[in-house]
Amino acid sequence: MQIFLDTAILDEVKKGAETGLVDGCTTNPTLAAKAGRNYNDVLKEICSIVKGPVSAETVSLDADGMVKEGIAFSKIAKNIVIKVPMTVEGMKACQRLTKQGIKVNVTLIFSANQALLAAKSGAFFVSPFVGRLDDIGKIGMDVVREIKQVYGNYKFKTQILVASVRNPIHVLDAAKIGADIATMPYSVFEQLFMHTLTDAGIKKFLEDWEKVPKKR
Repeated sequence: MQIFLDTAILDEVKKGAETGLVDGCTTNPTLAAKAGRNYNDVLKEICSIVKGPVSAETVSLDADGMVKEGIAFSKIAKNIVIKVPMTVEGMKACQRLTKQGIKVNVTLIFSANQALLAAKSGAFFVSPFVGRLDDIGKIGMDVVREIKQVYGNYKFKTQILVASVRNPIHVLDAAKIGADIATMPYSVFEQLFMHTLTDAGIKKFLEDWEKVPKKR
């Protein structure tokens, strides 16, 4: 499973890239605003650090506006993927951008039916938001399982990009289901490395090392 970072903070992107384990990045104007950065500048810099797909989100509500924004974003770098929302207008935009050879990430997916329509519209990625489903008392990963089954039934090439990841359990569940990608905050990525037994083992090793007689 590929791992993407969901951030607009360049230091996080750089640290993630240095591990050699980050395959791409998702970002949006909200994250850029929180980072106090111009969105286009953030996209350019992320694309210079991350060689894999970088999702850039449109803000228009009509297909013409989404397509116009998408074309402009696609000129920033070759690895830009355009994010459009799961709406009727979004699906029109997805089809038009895809026909122009521009990859599309359909975002704000909350059901397998929505994911089906996105795949039929030629989406490169679909982004089910598991954390937001959990927030309203649903089991977000159930939707991922349903999407995986539907896509398998019809051999859709659209990749499942699990989003709104809140913790390492979400990451593990996504991997067990067979999702193609999980995108996550840097804090969650850091947690994937951690285990109390690993820390205890290192501590014990160092304590034992101090007891080993040293040459004089």
